[in-house]
Amino acid sequence: MALPGYAQLKAVAYKDGSQKLNGYAAKPVKALPENPGILILPAWKGISTHSKEVAQKLADAGYHAFIADIYGEGNYPSTTEEAGKIAGYYKTNYKEYQKRISLALDELIKSGASPENLVIIGYCFGGIGALEAVRAGLGVRGVASFHGGLGKDASRPNGKIRTKVLVLHGADDPYVPQKDIESFQKEMRDGKADWQMIYYSDAVHAFTEKEAGNDNSKGAAYNETADRRSWQHFMLFLDEILSE
Repeated sequence: MALPGYAQLKAVAYKDGSQKLNGYAAKPVKALPENPGILILPAWKGISTHSKEVAQKLADAGYHAFIADIYGEGNYPSTTEEAGKIAGYYKTNYKEYQKRISLALDELIKSGASPENLVIIGYCFGGIGALEAVRAGLGVRGVASFHGGLGKDASRPNGKIRTKVLVLHGADDPYVPQKDIESFQKEMRDGKADWQMIYYSDAVHAFTEKEAGNDNSKGAAYNETADRRSWQHFMLFLDEILSE
């Protein structure tokens, strides 16, 4: 078992045209065979302590990890209102979201990950991005969404899905309406996808985020059991898709 904290996070500057982006790479001291890499898509406020902890945890386990900067320097939200506005922009302009994800994947590969063994995970708004990577056909082995949004514009057609999909969902999440769950599941079935959706009881939105507090009535709250179980399910998913 690797000792926690032995892999170091490194700031990485990259660009989308003239827009400077500021991601973070975590390179394992001893990588797993075939150098698997995991791209982390942060929640709507951007790169956070939580996303950095996830990158560290993955690197300690032997994975190359990279945290994507979706918004870019000069565009980081400081309030929930600003976060909602800029996240909403990328939800609507999904091709720009897909492009930023693709650029971050390039940085993950540059950091040492094999282009044949890439996985994307996303939290909240980042979970939407994980599904957008699937829709864009970005060529990753699998994606996992932790308490992420599921819907897309009804005018967008459902296509063939080749990437394996894992959705880890709070059973009481008030921010994901039933119609979005139904449309997501139809999209997976229409696409003949290999997909899983796991519900966690008594869990609302942001159940992996300790900063969210413990009051479910607010709609977003940390749930230790759901956090632990969802990580275990993700580890099983990784073992499966990367051993094929």
